[in-house]
Amino acid sequence: MAVYTDVSDEELQAFAAQYDLGAVVSCKGIAEGVENTNYLLQTLPEGAEGPDNYILTLYEKRVRPADLPFFLGLMEHLAANGISCPTPIHGRDGVALRQLCGKPAVIVSFLSGMWPKRPTAQQCGALGTALAKMHIAGADFEMSRANNMAFDGWQILLDASRERAGEILPGLAETLTEELTYLEANWPQDLPTGVIHADLFPDNVFFLGDNLSGLIDFYFACNDFLAYDLAICLNAWCFESDGSFNITKTRALLRRYAEVRPLNAAEFAALPLLARGSALRFLLTRLYDKLNHDEEALVRPKDPLEFLARLRFHQTVDGPGAYGLDETLAGA
Repeated sequence: MAVYTDVSDEELQAFAAQYDLGAVVSCKGIAEGVENTNYLLQTLPEGAEGPDNYILTLYEKRVRPADLPFFLGLMEHLAANGISCPTPIHGRDGVALRQLCGKPAVIVSFLSGMWPKRPTAQQCGALGTALAKMHIAGADFEMSRANNMAFDGWQILLDASRERAGEILPGLAETLTEELTYLEANWPQDLPTGVIHADLFPDNVFFLGDNLSGLIDFYFACNDFLAYDLAICLNAWCFESDGSFNITKTRALLRRYAEVRPLNAAEFAALPLLARGSALRFLLTRLYDKLNHDEEALVRPKDPLEFLARLRFHQTVDGPGAYGLDETLAGA
């Protein structure tokens, strides 16, 4: 989440008047994240004792308007199937997706909780359970969306960053080119697919204590290998601030996932490659954002070299056993 677009009081009042949410009490920008403009919106319905909270999102240039029905429909589908996630609020005319400040905009429900700055093994386990349930709940979602952050997207980001990558680290462009070539030649095939979140970092998962209270920010969701979503979480949750890999957290994440949705043998064997791919994907997006940072945005770009270190770790892995796992995790 971030703030790229300022909304005037007049524009906000006119927008909110299209809903039955009551009077606007406050609207505060949320600085975390990198993709869209987000505000914490508070309204006071007539006769209510206290305000209601919502999230107002304006979709910025990286989000394609044509993808928004998929994202919003997915959130509604998951919520209807027991997954705690934001749900779009419909206006008096029944429409959820509208225009604000010349950009697509939506109001979604507010989830209570805080995201973990230093995830525990117990929280990693809770994430594994929630991710598996989300994959199962999304199995009958009728819409589909290709992953635009797969190989073609990686190549576009690398090409756009190649000339200046050396500003971050000398030789980085060559390292990334070599890795992308290797992954494209060795990427697994025919793994189970479905709807994945594709960006389930700790700041997109809310907890009340160690109890997971919700998943947010579905704006990279797409159809891809389900185990790739696990590999993204492995990279996002199982490395410490000093760069070390935490096997205990990995075991908790993957075992709790497999208790709900068992991995097949091919998924289990593919985890090291999928982890390399997800590390490269976030290295490339962070590199691009670092080199093309909007100085007026409240959000600060994140360090791409964190994911270079994770990529190098996965390059040394010779099998799933290096993650502290064994074949009993895999099914048929």
